[in-house]
Amino acid sequence: MSSPLPSATNKQGQSETQQASTLHHSEVRIRPEEVRAYDDSSRKPVLLAFFLALVWLLVGTVLGDLSSFKFDRPDLLTEQAYLTFGRLRPAHLNVMVYGWASTAMFAVSLWLMPRLCRTTLRWQFAAVSGILVWTLGLGIGLVLLLAGVSDGLEWLELDRYWADPLLVLGASLVGASIWKTLGARQVQHLYVSVWYIAASYPWFAIIFIAGNLPIFKGVESAAVNWFYAHNALGLWLTTVNLGLIYYLLPKIIGRPIYSYWLSLVGFWGLALFYALNGMHHLIGGPLPSWMIATSITASIMMIIPVVAVGINQHMTVVGRFGAMRYSPALTLAVIAAMSYTAVSLQGILTALASVNRITHFTHWTIAHSHLGLYMFVTLSLFGGMYYILPRVLGREWPSPRLIRAHILLAGGGMVLYVLALGIGGVLQGLSLMNPGEAFEISVAQTKPWLLLRSVSAVIISAGHLIFVYHCWRLAYSSRQGHAQHPPFFELKPVLVKKGSAS
Repeated sequence: MSSPLPSATNKQGQSETQQASTLHHSEVRIRPEEVRAYDDSSRKPVLLAFFLALVWLLVGTVLGDLSSFKFDRPDLLTEQAYLTFGRLRPAHLNVMVYGWASTAMFAVSLWLMPRLCRTTLRWQFAAVSGILVWTLGLGIGLVLLLAGVSDGLEWLELDRYWADPLLVLGASLVGASIWKTLGARQVQHLYVSVWYIAASYPWFAIIFIAGNLPIFKGVESAAVNWFYAHNALGLWLTTVNLGLIYYLLPKIIGRPIYSYWLSLVGFWGLALFYALNGMHHLIGGPLPSWMIATSITASIMMIIPVVAVGINQHMTVVGRFGAMRYSPALTLAVIAAMSYTAVSLQGILTALASVNRITHFTHWTIAHSHLGLYMFVTLSLFGGMYYILPRVLGREWPSPRLIRAHILLAGGGMVLYVLALGIGGVLQGLSLMNPGEAFEISVAQTKPWLLLRSVSAVIISAGHLIFVYHCWRLAYSSRQGHAQHPPFFELKPVLVKKGSAS
C-alpha cells in the first residue's frame, strides 16, 4: 500500500482538483481554495455527526453481540428485564439504523452537497441542531425501549410520542440545510449524487410519519409497518449511500461515470418501483390478493434500476480495479456496490411466492437484511469516512496496517455471518415445511449455524474496535510526519509501477 488514501491523477501528474471536470460536471475548474471553503463550511456538523455515529456503532455492536450470544446460551443475562432478548434485539436494530447509519449519512450528505453544488453549506446551525435533536430523540427512545416501552412494530419500535417527533424534527433540520444549499448552488447540471441525497430527506419524512400514524389497526397496521420498514431501506439508507458510491468511484479512479442515462434509469426506477415492495413480506397473510400481487410485481420490476445501477458502476471501475490495492475508500465502495446488486437481486428472488414459503420466518431473512444493512450500507459508510475524514482534518490516516485489519475483519466476518445464517435459514425453512418433522428438529438444525453467527459477530466487533481506535488516532495525531494537506491535493498516481518506491 503506497498510501492509505492516494488521490486520483492522470499520467501527467494532474491533480484530482485540476481534472475534476472529467469526474463530476458540477465541479468544473474548481480551485483548491474553493474546495477548502466548502469543506470548512461543513466541518463542524460533519465531525459532530461522525463522532456520534462512532459512539452509536460501539453501542450497537455490544447490543448485537449480546443478542447473538443469547441464541447459544438462552439463560445469559436474564436476571434483568432490560437485558432480555426481546428488548436487546430491537434496541440493536434501532441503534444501528438510526444511530450509526443515519447519523453517518447526515455527515456524508452535509459534506457532499457543498462540493457538488459549488457553494458553502447553508444553515450550518440548523444542521448541527438537527443532529443533536436526532441524537436526543434516539437516546430517549432507546432508554424507553430497554425499559419495555415499545410501539411493537418492526423498525418502528421507538416511542411515537416521545422519541419519533424528535427524529422527524432532527432529520428535517438537516434536510433544510441540505435543500437550502441546493437552492444556492452555483452549477446548472446536477450530478446523480445530488438527486439521491436531496430526495432522501423528504422521502424519509413522508414514510416515517406515515409509518408512525396511530390510526392503523390490525392488518392495516401490518401493511403500513412493512410499507415503512422496506422503504426505510430503499428510500433512505439506499439512496444516500448510492449517492456516496456514485461520488467515490469516479473521484478516486479519475474517470467519469460510465452513463448519465443509466443513472437516470437507476434513480427513477428506484423511485417508481421500490415504494410498492413492502407487502411481499406479508405473503400468506390476510391481505387482499391484489396488494400482494402488486408488491410481487413491483419487486420483480426492481430488476430494471438494479441492473442499470450495477452496469453503470461496474463499467465505471472496469479496468481500474487495481486501484483498490491503494485506496481503502475505493475497496469498500466497490464491495458495497456489488453488495447492493447482490442484495437487490436476492430480494427480487425472495419476493417470489415459491421461494418466500421456504425463506420467510427463518434466519435467511436476517442474513438477507445484513447483506443490505452491513455489506452495502455500513461498508459504504466506512469507505466514505476513509475518504472524507482526512480531507476535513487535513491529515493522513496514520496506519495502513490498521486499515487492512479493519477491512479484513469487518468484511470477512460479515461474509461468514451471511453464509452461516443463509445456509441455516434454508435448512430451517425446509424443515418447517416438512409435515413429518417436529418443530424441535428445525431448531436443532440451526444451532451450529447460530454458533458461527456468534463467532462472526466477535470478528466484526474486533474490526469495529480497530476502526474507532484508528479514527481516534487520526483525530488526535500530530501533523508531523503526515502530509500538510489531505490526499485530495497530493500529486500521487493511483497505480504505482511494479518495483517503484512506495
